Amino acid sequence: MKKVHRVTDLKDCLAEERQKSRQIGFVPTMGALHDGHLSLVKRCIEENDVCVVSIFVNPTQFNNKADMETYPRTPEEDRMMLEAAGCNYLFAPSEKEMYPEPDNRTFDFGLLSQVMEGAFRPGHFNGVAQIVSKLFDALGEGINAYFGEKDFQQVSVIREMVKQLDMPVQIVACPTLREVDGLAMSSRNRRLTDEQRRKAPLIARTLAESRRLAPDKTVSEVIDFVLNTINNEPLLQVEYFEIVDGNTLLPAGHWKETSYPVGCIAVYCGEVRLIDNILYI
Repeated sequence: MKKVHRVTDLKDCLAEERQKSRQIGFVPTMGALHDGHLSLVKRCIEENDVCVVSIFVNPTQFNNKADMETYPRTPEEDRMMLEAAGCNYLFAPSEKEMYPEPDNRTFDFGLLSQVMEGAFRPGHFNGVAQIVSKLFDALGEGINAYFGEKDFQQVSVIREMVKQLDMPVQIVACPTLREVDGLAMSSRNRRLTDEQRRKAPLIARTLAESRRLAPDKTVSEVIDFVLNTINNEPLLQVEYFEIVDGNTLLPAGHWKETSYPVGCIAVYCGEVRLIDNILYI
């Protein structure tokens, strides 16, 4: 595996790969890698000739400075994991490399970026679009880019960004990987105390139970069940839970309003913010 820090060097490396007619796959990350990330890397390797993984904690997508400062960073462990997985290139740029000057671009994704995560993390998706578009530009056209479905809304926003910018990139969404007890894998899980880690799987258990209830309950009844069940645990506090159309992210008032109902949730476990989602079909 080759580690690259500069955009120009990455472009040179990938130009050589393209001269050999090799298909390039890409997995963008913020590091602190876990098996969920590695599942994306594995699929990328299986479906492409060249696998590129980026590690960059992007400052423009954090609307909470403390959240960025406490975001876990394990660069050497990440490097070893990627090398063992068979990654070809690790792109680990500095902040100055990605933002030699302020990025003042403003994206308009309409409702996609205004609800749920967008409502509670203003500016977050604009920052995501800034860095992902920069990364896609660095890798060049014709790549396959892999994202986890745990960040359901993010995948929708990135697909819209690719459409708006007419970028020759194929977005591949991959299933959420979970721990044995159901907790969605996340770099933020490292920040949980032992007691919080024991309580956090209630989120996934409650979502799974709500899916079993769904055929006999209204949308509002399912929402109330999820909110009441999770908030009844003192260590957990729901920030939002919404059942939406998976294509538009518009709230679903009734099950018949959508053929693609998805429940999206954000929960604070102490100071650690966890997200998850579930499909109701």
